[in-house]
Amino acid sequence: MIATWFLVTLRTEARRVTAERGGLVVAVVFYVVVVAVLAGLWRVAAATNGGTIAGYSAVALTWYIATSEAAVVALNIRMIDDIGRAIGSGAVAVELLRPVPVLALRVAAELGRSLPRLAACVGTGVVVATVSGGAPPRPATLALAGPSLVLAVACNIVAQHAFAAIAFWIRDAGSAWFLYQKLVFIIGGMLIPLEALPGWLHALANALPFRAMAYAPARLASGHFEPRLLVEQAAWLGVLLVAAGAVFRAGERRLQVVGG
Repeated sequence: MIATWFLVTLRTEARRVTAERGGLVVAVVFYVVVVAVLAGLWRVAAATNGGTIAGYSAVALTWYIATSEAAVVALNIRMIDDIGRAIGSGAVAVELLRPVPVLALRVAAELGRSLPRLAACVGTGVVVATVSGGAPPRPATLALAGPSLVLAVACNIVAQHAFAAIAFWIRDAGSAWFLYQKLVFIIGGMLIPLEALPGWLHALANALPFRAMAYAPARLASGHFEPRLLVEQAAWLGVLLVAAGAVFRAGERRLQVVGG
């Protein structure tokens, strides 16, 4: 029954986002601007550094940024804050009356909203990266980057729910949202390839799940054939699901004890 509710919710939200084309256009325009600026800066930096940065050519950096930004722009940037408000307002307490876990339905809804935006960004990103930077360094790796992007979005959504669950205790997830975004931006590899980070920070990033949310698909799209990244993402998704589920169950029990 949970699987049926999950799929129905996912499809419903995906259709809703697709029907509201204005929102998709805004997301794509924002994505194009960000990619054009960041990729342009990285190409200039590579040109002044002998043609490469941390082993990435100017073309590879363009495809890296186009992919890492797609993985993040596809999501609701204020998701943690929104979840926190839903918990604080009592909306989640109402959702507890449904016969399926609140977390499962909320993840399905966010995934349904994100996938159409992801598809739009990816389609646009391929054109922007090719025109501004050149053909992909290794086209075969794009076949891995596709499923990696879906896994990146799924990991990100589940992790944000785990972070937002702090609102069950402090009624405000704003601080968690601020911290989370910075973690994804830097040690998640959204703004900069992890290989360009200082040694100690690179090691820390490799030990945390945030690299599964932007770095993994971007690394693949930039021409690196590393199928192990998909395995790593799937493993992190499993860990994050267990963690988010445990935190949500603890929060729901507290909600029921204190009466909402």
